[in-house]
Amino acid sequence: MKKRKFSKGVLGTYSFLIYFILYAPIIILVAYSFNNSKLNAVWTGFTLKWYSVLASDGDVLQALRNSIIIAFSSTLIATIIGTLAAVGMYKYKFKGKTALDGLLYVPIIIPEIVMGISLLVFFTQAKVTLGLFTLILAHVTFSISYVVIVVRARMKSFDKSLEEAAMDLGANGLQTFSKVTLPIILPGIIAGALMAFTLSLDDVIISFFVSGAGFETLPLRIYSMVRTGVTPEINALSTIMLAVTLSIAIISELMQIKKSKKI
Repeated sequence: MKKRKFSKGVLGTYSFLIYFILYAPIIILVAYSFNNSKLNAVWTGFTLKWYSVLASDGDVLQALRNSIIIAFSSTLIATIIGTLAAVGMYKYKFKGKTALDGLLYVPIIIPEIVMGISLLVFFTQAKVTLGLFTLILAHVTFSISYVVIVVRARMKSFDKSLEEAAMDLGANGLQTFSKVTLPIILPGIIAGALMAFTLSLDDVIISFFVSGAGFETLPLRIYSMVRTGVTPEINALSTIMLAVTLSIAIISELMQIKKSKKI
C-alpha cells in the first residue's frame, strides 16, 4: 500500500514537472503581453498598450497576413494532393511503390537548411522570381509528406468491404469515394491539414531562402526583430494567436462531445 502511494506521488510530481516545463513559458509570454515595460525582464505594471501598438503596426500585420495567405494556400494544395496520394498508394499496387513510399519521408528527415538551399537553387535555375509563389510551392513541398503519412495511418483502419458494398448497390467510383471513403477518412484529412497549416505558419529556415527581397512572413519578421529586441507587441500577437487556437480546439472538442452524445 505504501509503495503504491509512493509510486502515485512520484508519478504525480513527475507529471507536474513535465506540464510545468511545457506550459510555464506560454503563461509567462501571455503575462508579459500586459507588461508596462518595453523590456521582457522586469514587471512594472499592467497595461493594454501593446495591443494598441500591435493594431497600428502595419509591418507586423502585413507579415501576419502574408503568413496566413501562404499557410491557407499551401495547406489546401498539400491536403488535396496528399489525400489523393495516400488513397492511391493504399489501394493500388504498382512498380516502384516501395521506392515512392520511401521518398515521401525525405522532406521530413532531411535538415530544413538543406531543403531550403535545394529549393533556392531549383527556383534560381528555373528563373522563377522569389516571393509569394515560391513560398507557397516550398511549403506545399514539405507539407505533402505529413498529410500522406497521417491520412495513410487513418486508411489502415479502413474497411474495404464498405466500398465493395456501395459499388454492389450501384454506386460508381466517384460516388463511393465521396459518400463512403471520404467521410471515414475525414478525421485523418483534417489532422493532416492542421499539421500542414501549423508547420507552414511557423516555418523560418525554408522561408528564409525562398522568400526573396521585400516579401516577409511573420516568423521572418520576428526573427529580424530579435536583433534589436522583441517588444511585448509580439507577446500580444502571440497571445491573440494562442487564444484563437484554443478557441478552435475547445469548439472542436465540444462538437465531438455533442456528436458522441447523439450517437
